[in-house]
Amino acid sequence: MTSLACGSTLSLLRAANPNNTARSLHLSSNLLPGFTHKLLTASSSSSSSKTVGVRVTRAAAQVADAVLVDKEDKSRVLRVGVICGGPSAERGISLNSARSVLDHIQGKDLHVSCYYIDSHLNAFAISSAQVYSNTPSDFDFKLESLAQGFQSLSEFADHLANSVDIVFPVIHGQFGEDGGIQELLEKYNVPFVGTGSKECQQAFNKYNASLGLSKYGFVTVPSFLVQGSEVNQDELSEWFVSNHLDVSSGKVVVKPTRAGSSIGVTVAYGVSDSLTKANEIISQGIDDGVLVELFLEGGSEFTAIVLDVGQGFDCQPVVLLPTEVELQFQGSGDVREKDAIFNYRRKYLPTQQVAYHTPPRFPIEVIKSIREGASLLFQRLGLRDFARIDGWFLPSSTKALSSSEDKFGITEFGTVLFTDINLISGMEQTSFLFQQASKVGFSHSNILRSIISRACLRFPELATYSSKSSQFQKNIKSSKLNGTSKGHEGFRKVFVLFGGDTSERQVSLMSGTNVWLNLQGFDDLDVTPCLLARSSDHSSTTDSDKKDPGLNSIEVWLLPYSLVLRHTTEEVLDACMEAIEPARAALTSHLRNQVMNELAEGLTKHGWFTGFDIADELPVRYSLKEWIKFAKEVEATVFIAVHGGIGEDGTLQFLLDTEGIPYTGPGAMASKTCMDKVATSLALEHLKDKGVLTINKVVKKKEDLLKMPVRQTWNDLISKLQCETLCIKPARDGCSTGVARLCCAEDLAVYAKALDDCLLRIPPNSFSKEHGMIEMPNPPPELLIFEPFVETDEIVLSSKTVSYDTPRLLWKEHSRWVEVTVGVIGKRGSMHSLSPSITVKETGDILSLEEKFQGGTGINLTPPPVSIISNEALGRCKQRIELIANTLQLEGFSRIDAFVNVDSGEVLIIEVNTVPGMTPSTVLIHQALAEQPPVYPHRFFRTLLDLATERVV
Repeated sequence: MTSLACGSTLSLLRAANPNNTARSLHLSSNLLPGFTHKLLTASSSSSSSKTVGVRVTRAAAQVADAVLVDKEDKSRVLRVGVICGGPSAERGISLNSARSVLDHIQGKDLHVSCYYIDSHLNAFAISSAQVYSNTPSDFDFKLESLAQGFQSLSEFADHLANSVDIVFPVIHGQFGEDGGIQELLEKYNVPFVGTGSKECQQAFNKYNASLGLSKYGFVTVPSFLVQGSEVNQDELSEWFVSNHLDVSSGKVVVKPTRAGSSIGVTVAYGVSDSLTKANEIISQGIDDGVLVELFLEGGSEFTAIVLDVGQGFDCQPVVLLPTEVELQFQGSGDVREKDAIFNYRRKYLPTQQVAYHTPPRFPIEVIKSIREGASLLFQRLGLRDFARIDGWFLPSSTKALSSSEDKFGITEFGTVLFTDINLISGMEQTSFLFQQASKVGFSHSNILRSIISRACLRFPELATYSSKSSQFQKNIKSSKLNGTSKGHEGFRKVFVLFGGDTSERQVSLMSGTNVWLNLQGFDDLDVTPCLLARSSDHSSTTDSDKKDPGLNSIEVWLLPYSLVLRHTTEEVLDACMEAIEPARAALTSHLRNQVMNELAEGLTKHGWFTGFDIADELPVRYSLKEWIKFAKEVEATVFIAVHGGIGEDGTLQFLLDTEGIPYTGPGAMASKTCMDKVATSLALEHLKDKGVLTINKVVKKKEDLLKMPVRQTWNDLISKLQCETLCIKPARDGCSTGVARLCCAEDLAVYAKALDDCLLRIPPNSFSKEHGMIEMPNPPPELLIFEPFVETDEIVLSSKTVSYDTPRLLWKEHSRWVEVTVGVIGKRGSMHSLSPSITVKETGDILSLEEKFQGGTGINLTPPPVSIISNEALGRCKQRIELIANTLQLEGFSRIDAFVNVDSGEVLIIEVNTVPGMTPSTVLIHQALAEQPPVYPHRFFRTLLDLATERVV
C-alpha cells in the first residue's frame, strides 16, 4: 500500500480539530472481557504532536477470559499454555510458531492459553487474538492495556502451576532453548513439552555442544571461540594456519554460540574480517560468545526432525526423512555470494535462493547415517519429545577433515557432521517440522498433538489425557487427487487456487496455504490445494492457441499435502517434478515406509494414537481448461487466492462463470474494473459530493516514457498534476508491485532504466529519498500511472516513555489525513465494512524482514484509536467504504486502500484489491477479530467460502 494523495485536495479539506482532550479508547470487549480500559493522552512538547496510548488500571488487572478454564473442565479438557516471544531477535518467528500451534491444536478436548515474554523478560497473559498480530511490535506497546502483566517470573510460574496442565514453550533462542524457561517451570513443578533445563544448556551452546559431540565420538567442525572483547588475534591467526586457511582471505563461518541457527550467522574472509563480524555480533547484543568455524567447502547442508515415541522417561527417538538444503544462485554475481550459507533471510523469506529436497539427494547409505547419528545424538544429549538437528554432508570428493576413521559419520561416500541442535524447532506453517512430518503421514494437527501427548506420558497426573484415543487425536480427510467423485459422502469439494506468474505469486502461496490449512478443520469440507503455474514445455500449435497463447500455456497442479509446504512457487513446482520422477518416487516411498514402520512401532503402544492421517500421493497436472472441466465435474467451489494477473483481472472469474463454477470474491466485471486503477477512479468520480474523492492521474505508455527526454516528461507531469513529487505505479497490477515515490527527474530516469532493463526489483535507496526494495512486474507494464504524492500525517512508535517504561504512539498532526486499509465482506449490494486499520511505523529502527515481507509495517491500529479519529468520523468513513464497495459491485470480500480525513470521515480512494492478502497475520485477520463477536481465521475463511456458494445458488 502506498502513501498517495492529491496535495491540492488535501489542503482544501484540512480542518482543525477542536477536541484535543483525552478520549476513551474503544477496544474489542471480546479480546479481554472484564478489563477496564482507559486512554491516557499526554501532550508532547510540540502542540502539533499528540501521544496516543492505552492503559489498564492495576485494580482491573486479572487474567483474561481467554486464558481461564473452569476447574470443572479439568477432567475433560487438557489445558495447554503456549508461551512465545522472548528476548532474542527470533521473537517474531516465535510468534509465528505460536500461531501455528494455536491454529492446529485448539479443540473441544484441548484448551489453549497464550502467554508472551517480552524482550525484558516480563511475562504477560495475552488473548489468542494477539497471537495473530503481524509481529511482536504490533502489540508490544499495548501490553499494559491488552494483557495481564505479572510482577515477576515467579508470579508467572505460580499462575501457570494453577491455570494450565502442561506448557508448550515456543520461544526460539535465548530463554527458550538455553534452559531458561525450562528451569523456571521445573522449579515450580509445571509440566512442559520438550527437553529439560540442564540438557538445553548443554545443547544450545554451540561451543559446548561441539565438545560434547567430539566426546561422544562424532566428527566435528574445527572451531575457535571468541569470548567477549578480549580477543587474541595471534591465537586466531594460529588457528587459521593450523586449519590450512589463508589468514587474510580464508573462508569461515561466524556465528553466535548461544542463539538460534539463523540470527547473526554469516561468512567471513580472513582473521581481520572474522574479528570484525564477531565484534558486530557482540556489539549488537546477540551474544557475548562467537564461534569461528571452518567453512565446509563443497558440502551440502541438511536438517532432520527427531520425534521421541517412547514411554514415560524411556527415550525411543525416530528420525523423520531429512531435508537437503540446496542454495541456488541466479546469474554470475559475486563469487563470495556463491559461498553464502542458509541464513535467516533464506530460511524465512521467499528469496528463490534455496530449494529443499526431502529426502536428500544423497546416497541411501548417507541418509541412513544421518538418521542413525541424529537418533544417537538425541539420546546422548538427553533430549525429549522432539528436536531439529542440523548438519552437513561432505562428499568424499571434497577436501576431507582431519579425523580418525573410527569417528561416527565417516562413510565410503563422504562425511556426515552434525553442527546445530535446535531444542524448539520452528513451527511456522511451512517449517521443516511440518514438511518432514507430512512426508511420513502426519498433518500439522497430528504431529503437534502427538508431541504434546508424548510429553504428558512423563507426568502421572496427565496420564489420563494421553490415553484418550477417542478424543485427543484429530483426523484430516484425505482423498485421491485425481478422483472424479464429488468429494467424500457428505463433504463439499473445495479447490484452493494460488500461485500464478506475477511478482505477487509468493504472497499468493502464503495466502493459499493459510486458507487451505484453516479450511482443513471443517468436517464437511474436502479441501485440495491447487497451484496455478506457467507451463515450461508448452508450444502453441492450434488456431485457438495462437489466438490466446497465454491461457493455453497455464497449468494447474493438484497438490498432495506435503508438497504445499514450501516458501516459493518455484520450490513447489520443482518438488512436483521431483515427486513424479520414477526412481525418485520409488526411493521416497521406500524411505517413507521405513520411517512410518519405526514410528508405528512406538506410537501404537500409546492409547491416544489413532494412526497417520496424510496419504502418500503424487501431484496431478492439468491444463487450465482441463482443471476447470474437472472442477465442474466434481462440483467444486474455487477459493481464489491468486494475487494479480488472471486471478485478479477478471479472466479467471470469467472462465469459472462460463462453466457455472462457484468462486470466492467479486465477479469478472468488478474484478476487471478494480484491477485497472484508472477505471476504478472513473467508476467512483461521481461520488465526490458524498464524501468519496479520487486522485488525479496521468497515464503514459512505457514506450513513450522510454523514448521521451526524462526532464521534459518530468516537467510535463508536475505541471499537469500541480505537485512537486510523484507516485508511479503500473496501471494494472497488485497493490505494491512497481510502486515508487519520485522526487525529481533523476528518480524518474532510474525507474525508466529499470523498466528498459526489465529488472525484477529496484534495490533499496536507488532514488533520492530513502526506500526499501521495490519488486517490479514481470514482464514490465505497458501502461503506467502518475499521481501526485502528498505526505499524510505520520504516526510513529516512540522509544520515549511516559511511565511504566512503555513506548507510546505519537501522532504528528498536520494534514488531518491518515492512511487506512479496510476489508469489506458480504453479498453484492449489501457489503459490510470491517473496522479500518491505520498503519504505523517504528522510529529509529529498521523494519524486520518479516515486517517488510508480510505487511510493510510492524504495527496496525485496529480499530483506530478515538484519539485519532472519533467514533462518529469512523462511522461515516465505514459508510463511504461500503458505498464504494457497492458502487463497484463488489461481493464476497475485498480490501480497499484509502486516506481518511479524521474529522469529516471523507475518503480519498487509492485502490481496491479484489484478491487481498490472506497470510496468517494479514490485517484482514485483525479486522475480523475486532468484529462483535470476533471472527477467528478458520470461521472467516469459511464465511467467504459460504458466500461464494450462496451467490451461485
